[in-house]
Amino acid sequence: MRPIHDESCSVAACAEIIGAKWTALLVHDLSEGPRRFSELEHSCAGISPRTLSERLRALEDERIVERHSYAESPPRVEYELTAKGDALLPIIEEMRRFGHSWLVEEPAAVS
Repeated sequence: MRPIHDESCSVAACAEIIGAKWTALLVHDLSEGPRRFSELEHSCAGISPRTLSERLRALEDERIVERHSYAESPPRVEYELTAKGDALLPIIEEMRRFGHSWLVEEPAAVS
């Protein structure tokens, strides 16, 4: 029997791209405009610099994020979403809505 979700499944392909820890959060953060590495590191409290570099590189490889280097002193690098990255934003927004509706814990009862 052939698996339902093989490597040609578009849902599986999308999940592979944005399913890695931190990736959806990075896309969401970049939806507000270009960000520097340090800004992304700060907004994703707990992400290591190595993991952030890996995720940004993977998003660049998928052409979801563009990296812009500026010849300034000190050097400045910014990351921003491409048109492909912008196309992911409705999916990220629906994830946010789902989380608010179904995953937010009820506050503990005060006695």
